[in-house]
Amino acid sequence: MDPTFDNRYLRALPGAESPGPGSQQLQGVAWARVAPTPVAAPRLLAFSPEVADQLGLTVAEITSAPWIEALAGNRLLPGMEPWADGYGGHQFGHWAGQLGDGRALSLGQLQTPGGGLLQLQLKGAGPTPYSRRADGRAVLRSSIREFLCSEAMHHLGIPTTRALSLVATGDLVLRDMFYDGHAAYEPGAIVCRVAPSFLRFGTFELPASRGEDGLLAQLLDYLISEHFPEIARLPTPNERRIAWFVEICERTARLVAHWMRVGFVHGVMNTDNLSALGLTIDYGPYGWLDHFDPDFTPNTTDAERRRYRFRAQPDVALWNLGCLGGAVSRLLPDAAPLREALDRYTEVFAREHSEHTASKLGLDPSSFQGEPEEIAVELFTLMRRAELDFTLTFRALMALDPRAPDPSIFDVCAYDPNTLRAEQPALVRWLARYAGRARREDPEARLARMRAANPKYILRNYLVQQVIDRAEAGDPSGIEDLLDLARRPYDDQPEREHLAARRPEWARHAPGCSMLSCSS
Repeated sequence: MDPTFDNRYLRALPGAESPGPGSQQLQGVAWARVAPTPVAAPRLLAFSPEVADQLGLTVAEITSAPWIEALAGNRLLPGMEPWADGYGGHQFGHWAGQLGDGRALSLGQLQTPGGGLLQLQLKGAGPTPYSRRADGRAVLRSSIREFLCSEAMHHLGIPTTRALSLVATGDLVLRDMFYDGHAAYEPGAIVCRVAPSFLRFGTFELPASRGEDGLLAQLLDYLISEHFPEIARLPTPNERRIAWFVEICERTARLVAHWMRVGFVHGVMNTDNLSALGLTIDYGPYGWLDHFDPDFTPNTTDAERRRYRFRAQPDVALWNLGCLGGAVSRLLPDAAPLREALDRYTEVFAREHSEHTASKLGLDPSSFQGEPEEIAVELFTLMRRAELDFTLTFRALMALDPRAPDPSIFDVCAYDPNTLRAEQPALVRWLARYAGRARREDPEARLARMRAANPKYILRNYLVQQVIDRAEAGDPSGIEDLLDLARRPYDDQPEREHLAARRPEWARHAPGCSMLSCSS
């Protein structure tokens, strides 16, 4: 049965129907028609059955030749009307002007069995009017990373865009991975991303920067009417716009608190990479904390300033919301409610982060004041000084018997025996203090909180890089292996115990295993 598309976005907003060849500055439009560029030899490497089911697609359909060709950009199925979105953004703190979907294009909004619409977007399907001087393609390594992490974040319980498929193109793509003048050809690939919408903060910044208030209002009112039905019922446009901004501040606060809970570092938190729905979006040079380093950034472009380091993410999100608020304020008579919403972000993040930290320690969040907060701060300090693994430390605390605290639980978490030895007295003192606090908790409730808050398995960069190396050598089976691992990140998986271990020393500075470039 043919899929049913209802491309309301195209009908609701002005677009460039015939933008012409090459990159352009497109004024007064939200989108531009664009056709995907066919590839030489599309081959389906992996797909998410869960996402396919959500879309109402069977395994037989998603693995059929017509769908594989559509997911590679080689054909359009009935109802598909491909387009690229326009948006701007602040990149590394500076206004970059028009950006837009330079390597992504949306195929359409598919009606789902649940009655909603989900947008299918190809990343790496060729140039668009927003591509500037780029080729619009994506390489296999970055596509594997995006496919896997999109699904892993969902299974961790973190709001995110999803990934339906990963297709090898059969073409080679020229990339300078480290921007050091050593460009090389790499295998190309295309990911099909899925979300209710891919609108982002920069979607609203661009028309605001150009004084296109009519387009700005159309975009915001469309977003609210389609994706925030309760807010859409408020009586006046001003009330709806303020309520939406409050909501996106709260959603973003909860999102970033989740990132901090699992040790995820987005890597490139430009305003064009933050979702207007509060989803994790645009998986580029992301990374996960191995040893606890609050200043860790996985992005080589950010290696000097570390603007988007792990501990800075809450503040950067607030800064980005301020940019979004500045754009929205053009539509309101008074910006005071927007400033109050930014305060709301701070309140919600503080509460959520505190509750997550309490749960990671197995402590009742309602009592997480005073002493327990100090316990958490002291633990993070010791983890940094002793170079303990972020994920493994909290899993080790799950195995602790509060009646007989044993400091040897930290042995499997340490990257350097010498630093562990130096911090051993302080760790023993902290552990005794924590055990005393944990003894006041109901044992089953304590473990339940910790199991829900502390994943055992994360997509450590070195694990994904090993899968990439195998795939580039012709064996893509590791992609499905890691995808299956990511489906149950909180569960013990005895046959995969080795995948929960700390990063091996050889991977500390290996390419792709710690820091990554934006090149894809």
